[in-house]
Amino acid sequence: MSPIAVGNRSLYLVLLSAFSLLLMIGLTAGSPVLEAAEPVLAKGVVGLPSGKLTDTDWPWWRGPGRNGIAPASAQPPVEWDAAKNLRWKTPIPGRGHSSPTVVGDRVFLTTAVEAKKSQLALCLDRATGKLLWQVELHQGGFDHNNKKNSFASSTIACDGQRLFVVFWNRGAIWTTSLDLQGKQLWQVKVADFVSHQGYSSSPVIYQDLVVVAADSKGKGNSCLLAMNRQTGKEVWRVKRPKMPNYVSPTVFNLAGKDQLLMAGCDLMSGFDPQTGKVIWECPGSTVECVGSVVTTEGLVFASGGYPKHETICVRADGSKQILWRNRVKVYVPSLLAHQGYVYAVTDNGVSYCWEAKTGKEMWKGRLPGGFSSSPILAAGRIYITSEQGRTLVFKPSPQGLEVIANNPLGGEAFASPVFSGEDLFLRTAFLENGRQEYLCCVRKLPAR
Repeated sequence: MSPIAVGNRSLYLVLLSAFSLLLMIGLTAGSPVLEAAEPVLAKGVVGLPSGKLTDTDWPWWRGPGRNGIAPASAQPPVEWDAAKNLRWKTPIPGRGHSSPTVVGDRVFLTTAVEAKKSQLALCLDRATGKLLWQVELHQGGFDHNNKKNSFASSTIACDGQRLFVVFWNRGAIWTTSLDLQGKQLWQVKVADFVSHQGYSSSPVIYQDLVVVAADSKGKGNSCLLAMNRQTGKEVWRVKRPKMPNYVSPTVFNLAGKDQLLMAGCDLMSGFDPQTGKVIWECPGSTVECVGSVVTTEGLVFASGGYPKHETICVRADGSKQILWRNRVKVYVPSLLAHQGYVYAVTDNGVSYCWEAKTGKEMWKGRLPGGFSSSPILAAGRIYITSEQGRTLVFKPSPQGLEVIANNPLGGEAFASPVFSGEDLFLRTAFLENGRQEYLCCVRKLPAR
């Protein structure tokens, strides 16, 4: 809001204070306390041409706050199965690990039909699950991949008017912009890419930019690339170490400035998201990381799994101070930071709670199954889906692990759950009559 000429300075100050309070409420929706590190929701949403993003949208990887915390409007059910609270399930061609993106009355998803070497973007009706359109963005050009990865592991980002879809194809990383009807607006080759375990990084939207990471070994051109959202024109490019890495860039406001954060390549890094200039950088977080960086109380947390096992906490004020690190291997799932504590679920199902400032272990517990999805906090509960297709629900508490629900749905799942209003969206594969992927919508329904 720009200052306006008013005769009464007191009235202006009152209005300004009221606006600031409303903005703070909007930024902290879903969290009962104001944390020192807030998601850059205002700068990621305010000023968009369409203004169509709402507090019930899930427009990109890890949700509107980019932190795995659903807004206060999210009120998902606690219990469900194939016969209870399943609103709809729609068959999805091929295979993918990307999470759905929910904007307005539509759900967007990527998938890959490996037999045809085809990479697709799909749009479904949110209320019914009906497939509205699908477009093929790439055909052929597949390379070797880790058997637990997919050729559609990057989650779509949406600014309310355009979709930004990232695929690895023909030895390069490509970003394609579509309108909401699936029409291609532009396509850009981000960089040459040499696969080690495949690709999984998701794009991040910041003001007029969309930023894509392409960390690659060997002859790949490792970089961070920022493109203009409307045209795809390159705005800035930052070279990265030639190492395999899978982290999605993310943006938070820390130490009084917006910072684009990355882990991996033996570095923890904070960049100016407008220019790509390094704000701070320090050793840490090992070479290969998958989970996104999270923040709370002015601290940055990251985890990695190869070659070192490391979870690390860094002060994000430019001092490069490493407050603590441990040797816990949290490789694929992202961390979750909430009210002064960090929650982690390892790939093999060991769950931890650490005090954010000290790294003190508050508890350690076992969850059934293996995990590639990331935990999400919604309606005061943590949800995480196992590779065996079960979504565990437990309380975020430093007192101990208390699982309150164990919900079976399908026989295989790698994507993270997504929350919008009363709906919870799950990507899973039912295995009863051969493998078939579905996108499922779960909602508390009247008893039959």
